[in-house]
Amino acid sequence: MALAFDEYGRPFIIIKEQDQKTRLRGLDAQKSNISAAKAVAQILRTSLGPKGMDKMLSSPDGDVTISNDGATILEQMDVDNQIAKLMVELSRSQDYEIGDGTTGVVVLAGALLEQAERLLERGIHPIRVAEGYETASRISVEHLERVANKFEFGVTDLEPLIQTCMTTLSSKIVNRCKRSLAEIAVKAVLAVADLERKDVNLDLIKVEGKVGGKLEDTELIYGIVVDKDMSHPQMPKQIEDAKIAILTCPFEPPKPKTKHKIDIDTVEKFQTLRKQEEQYFDDMVKKCKDVGATLVICQWGFDDEANHLLMNRNLPAVRWVGGVELELIAIATGGRIVPRFQELTPEKLGKAGLVREKSFGTTKDRMLYIEHCANSRAVTIFIRGGNKMIVEETKRSIHDALCVARNLIRNNSIVYGGGSAEISCSIAVEAAADRYPGVEQYAVRAFADALEYIPMALAENSGLQPIETLSAVKSQQIKDNYPHFGIDCNDVGTNDMREQNVFETLIGKQQQILLATQVVKMILKIDDVISPSEY
Repeated sequence: MALAFDEYGRPFIIIKEQDQKTRLRGLDAQKSNISAAKAVAQILRTSLGPKGMDKMLSSPDGDVTISNDGATILEQMDVDNQIAKLMVELSRSQDYEIGDGTTGVVVLAGALLEQAERLLERGIHPIRVAEGYETASRISVEHLERVANKFEFGVTDLEPLIQTCMTTLSSKIVNRCKRSLAEIAVKAVLAVADLERKDVNLDLIKVEGKVGGKLEDTELIYGIVVDKDMSHPQMPKQIEDAKIAILTCPFEPPKPKTKHKIDIDTVEKFQTLRKQEEQYFDDMVKKCKDVGATLVICQWGFDDEANHLLMNRNLPAVRWVGGVELELIAIATGGRIVPRFQELTPEKLGKAGLVREKSFGTTKDRMLYIEHCANSRAVTIFIRGGNKMIVEETKRSIHDALCVARNLIRNNSIVYGGGSAEISCSIAVEAAADRYPGVEQYAVRAFADALEYIPMALAENSGLQPIETLSAVKSQQIKDNYPHFGIDCNDVGTNDMREQNVFETLIGKQQQILLATQVVKMILKIDDVISPSEY
């Protein structure tokens, strides 16, 4: 570093190291990109499977998150490298499209890049590697179609759906309650599903959590739970056959939009103003009573006078209810959201069999349960847990289970888990590699080797010898020509995943392979990284 002066005598610093910096190009750039992506995959590798470890993430605000969900971990990580950000996007895409398999897709992409690095070092062009991977991914997806099983389920036979959701939950912190949580998830999805169109609107399922109680206290409510209580402590805590007025207009006198000023110089004027204001409140409450409402749910607040008047007129009310919750209440009760008191009619009232206020433990926390609704297509999963981290992780786990149940309603094909699908695909891709005489054959074989990283990681995380376990399962699959042998992570005593009831959705597994291949192809084709500051 040296100090110099320009023609005006102003000092500036010359950094000698600047001319020694070189921009990576070609093979060096590709290797650098691959190592950045592999570093992200390596972080998630230990979180894969039912015995995977959890990660603790601390935010700059001091908030702590404990999770082994791939999408959550990568979302919370502060990633600067542009290539590593592609892996974060990959996990997010899997989460948006499928909802499950966010860890596996990143581990698979890391394995494909590791194999690609070896091929690049041997002088094979990255375009050839990308083409070979594309071919191998197509073979894998077609093979999964062949080995997949279809199962039929109905409103009376939910066991196949529950077993598949249990497989998803078995890798989470909540795995000790996986049976009860899987049943809740399946019942919630079927409550809002349109089985004729094979469509599920997950927005109709509200997931609410409250710290306290046990995880086993988690329940499914065929209705809506609102984190509010009655506006006045003396209002009734339970209303049967409630007729609900859902309002977005406030219980207060109208305010002019222009600037205004009122001069009150006598007691009579003040009393006249007060009476006028009271008349406004009186008219509002009367309009609600006249249409037959027995409960008012309002988006806005109202002052003590209106609250007192509502209590005197025996009209229970709830205030400051959020817009999303209002919409769900309207859907569940069959009511209409009313923006003005003048538009309130008996047809616009929602109907619920029971509205009750429930308090928890020794705290002042109270919540409002709206149950036995006219339209039970909106449901709430109410989660309890010992602390905030458990409640939040349970919410994420339930979300994954809901997505899996939704995917099965859309497409009821399943493959078997425990790495059996990956091993089976690896065998099929390796056998197909001989059909390709060119350089692509190396890439196709490398793809087959990369697929084996998933069962190896499962074995490693379960405390088994990874290479021995994988080779034993693979030889068993080839010998018996049976694609459902996988890694016995839970030490049940059998490698047959069908016997263990370990399922995964076909579309989830296919999406993993396709997404990982697409991102790897993109990374392989980047041979130069240019930042704006260089020009």
